[in-house]
Amino acid sequence: MGKVEKISVALTDELLASVHGAVKSGDYASSSEVIREALRQWKTRRTHDEQAAAALRHLVAEADASGASHPWEGGEALKQRFRNMRDGDDE
Repeated sequence: MGKVEKISVALTDELLASVHGAVKSGDYASSSEVIREALRQWKTRRTHDEQAAAALRHLVAEADASGASHPWEGGEALKQRFRNMRDGDDE
């Protein structure tokens, strides 16, 4: 572990009870250990979310670059296509 800095964190009664419960059950040795574990999981989730967002942006960019699958036909033509789909016609 690198440099350690002590900070103060304010918790709601509910969160504080959860932290104390985790220590009391023996799952963790101290409140600090509970908070460190929570922060490690938060950091992992944020990294995963950032990677997922980057992948999604990449897919959107690929889709944009590939062009539309059906050129814009105008409102009436589009409505008719949906009616045909609804009625079971293949176009």
